[in-house]
Amino acid sequence: MRAELLEEEVLDAIVNKDMTLRNLVEFYRRIHGFTASSIVEAVEILRRMIADKESINFLSFTGNIVATGLRGLLAQMLRNKMFDVVITTCGTIDHDIARSFGGKYYKGRFDVDDEMLLENGIHRLGNIYIPIENYGPLIEKVVNEIIVQILEEKEEWGVRELLERIGSFIQDENSILRAASLNKIPIYVPGIVDGAFGTNIFMISQFTGLKLNPFKDMKELADIVFGAKKTGALIIGGGISKHHTIWWNQFKGGLDYVVYVTTAVEYDGSLSGARPREAISWGKLKPRAQRTVVYGDATVLLPIIVANIIE
Repeated sequence: MRAELLEEEVLDAIVNKDMTLRNLVEFYRRIHGFTASSIVEAVEILRRMIADKESINFLSFTGNIVATGLRGLLAQMLRNKMFDVVITTCGTIDHDIARSFGGKYYKGRFDVDDEMLLENGIHRLGNIYIPIENYGPLIEKVVNEIIVQILEEKEEWGVRELLERIGSFIQDENSILRAASLNKIPIYVPGIVDGAFGTNIFMISQFTGLKLNPFKDMKELADIVFGAKKTGALIIGGGISKHHTIWWNQFKGGLDYVVYVTTAVEYDGSLSGARPREAISWGKLKPRAQRTVVYGDATVLLPIIVANIIE
């Protein structure tokens, strides 16, 4: 028993100026540092998950990271068909539409006078500055123009099919909606009314025949989950997108693979901070599932992880 526990030695390592992101993970493997070891484990699990042809794989993330340059990386992952299903928030749709149609976001600071920003017509998302005209008014204009056209096709839409259709109007290569639409990767947004896009859809429905049917999405998710031999997930952040992903997978006995990337901790009992092992008690994760949690900022961690799993 003792010999098994002392099988792998911690090794000293040095960096060099020519290291790549792939070299970095091997560096982490040698040093076995605290978060470093979790990154190595995450890469190994995701490699096995993506290589497993029996596994239907979910990508879950929150909208805040779509306001950053990670939007391009998320779209790249979908263009490369690394995942089969996306579950996210309305904020993702908001930011993707705004930025796809010319809404520029700017580098800012956390420590700033927010009253001054308000006076200057600037929203702050963490340390990202968003001019007011590049968000709500722009999203409303774009959505109104697109909905007028697609209402000629039919009046009742599932959320997923509406987002796929909207994605077909987008030309921006860094668009998540465009990448998903082109590659037939469904995007599910259980909290679709919790944002600018959802509010605009609601307002349009008051003056047209537009109807949104979320039960269509539930039926599709049920078919995906029940039809899968195995399932896996990369879950970035928490909230409704995380819960919706693991919630649906309980109906097939739980996920077979899962990697969490989060800054939340479990001491307050929140779903966002719950570690993978808690999901076992709910049947959302199989007891013998391959699992890990990586603590830290996704804008730092995701490029390292993706560089080591992308072909």
